Amino acid sequence: MTTTTPIDNHVWGLVLAAGEGSRLRALTTRPCGTSVPKQFCSLNGGDTLLEDAITRASGLVAAERICTIVAQQHREWWSQVLRHMPEQNIIVQPRNRGTAIGILYSLLNILARDPKAKIILLPADHYVRDEGTLRQSLRVALDRLEQDSTSPVLLGLVPEETDPELGYIVPGMGDPLGGNSVRRFVEKPELGLAAQIIDSGGLWNAFIIAASAQQLVNMFMKRFAPVVMEMQVIMSRCSQVGLPASSGWATIVDMYERLPNVDFSRDLLEGQEESLRVVRVPTCGWSDLGTPHRVAETVRRLLRDPTAPQHRPRKRVDSSAQIDLAAMHARSESTGLTA
Repeated sequence: MTTTTPIDNHVWGLVLAAGEGSRLRALTTRPCGTSVPKQFCSLNGGDTLLEDAITRASGLVAAERICTIVAQQHREWWSQVLRHMPEQNIIVQPRNRGTAIGILYSLLNILARDPKAKIILLPADHYVRDEGTLRQSLRVALDRLEQDSTSPVLLGLVPEETDPELGYIVPGMGDPLGGNSVRRFVEKPELGLAAQIIDSGGLWNAFIIAASAQQLVNMFMKRFAPVVMEMQVIMSRCSQVGLPASSGWATIVDMYERLPNVDFSRDLLEGQEESLRVVRVPTCGWSDLGTPHRVAETVRRLLRDPTAPQHRPRKRVDSSAQIDLAAMHARSESTGLTA
């Protein structure tokens, strides 16, 4: 994996890869009945989606500052995929307590190493045909963050179709730094409303964010102060010199048993729109791969476009991918199990 010269020595990449991918189980379940989380599958026979996201981060962030949040119960899969990543950059949580908890836990880990950290949040379930366009938009977001670190910057993608399965950002007024305020979020609107949102300038919410790590923690404090303070105290205690690693992990496990389930978009961002900004991303062939329908549409586009970088299968001898989503989709379609 190659990296470009990083913009800033305090820029970190955080790849979100701890989810179960339950909505995609129709395509990610092996004949034996074991369901493989989608981030450890490939779209078309090459790298895993998790590896694709790490490569995406490497276009802006030095390798030593790319981290990923994973789940302890997925160790059999991520231990192979992440074998070349520094151990301290693999942030393991004992169980899934929602996207917000995983992000908060990761932020506190990174802030302990770099109090000035700026974070690029990247989900591990995206396909992007034109990575250059997305990368340039992330540079714009980071430049904006350099001028005003108080407002996390969301990437809003210009919609390529009317899709009721996605979340939307309705931008507000433009600002002098090249972004827009966020007027509101709309999650999975019905088809007619989605068309209206797009006609009025609405953008797809890709859940890709550039932000000061401390500013995100401040947003957590406004809503979940007891959770933040307990996590800070316990993580500080676990990092004390002389505390055995096994005892520290047991303490983290115990903390996670008591934590609530918190969704980052619904429970943290919604209602704090005034603290956010959005940067418009030109069409770049982006898709999330959250449902069989989204996978099917992405695969169909690949097959129709011979110039797409993932048009041809890229199976490698050392590939860590557990399942090829395109192949599973073709098999399901041939048996009439998918639309």
